[in-house]
Amino acid sequence: LYHSTTVTMPLVKIFARNALKKSIPLSALQSKLCDIWGTKPETTKLILQRVEDWTNDSFQEDCYVDIRAYGKSERTREFVLEGMGRVQNAFAEENLIANVRLETYEGERYFHVPPKKSS
Repeated sequence: LYHSTTVTMPLVKIFARNALKKSIPLSALQSKLCDIWGTKPETTKLILQRVEDWTNDSFQEDCYVDIRAYGKSERTREFVLEGMGRVQNAFAEENLIANVRLETYEGERYFHVPPKKSS
């Protein structure tokens, strides 16, 4: 089991309805999110999950973006909220309406078991 407080991987889960016809360019979005949060592609994972449907609400979003990231002291509420707005703008630049949620976690409670590197 690998326990890390130094290597943290922001996880970005992007949910989109199967019926959405717009493109969701993961590489371009990953690059933009790395710029926003000051992370690297090696430590910023984007996962696209197509879903049949979700409960209807008043947002009319194309994507539901669920971000989980390490809660550093410099990531104040204001900093995080500003970053989330920038994430929405990054999706808007790709012609996507994003509903963004972000949750932070404590580093001492972060565990990661990456696959072993092949030789």
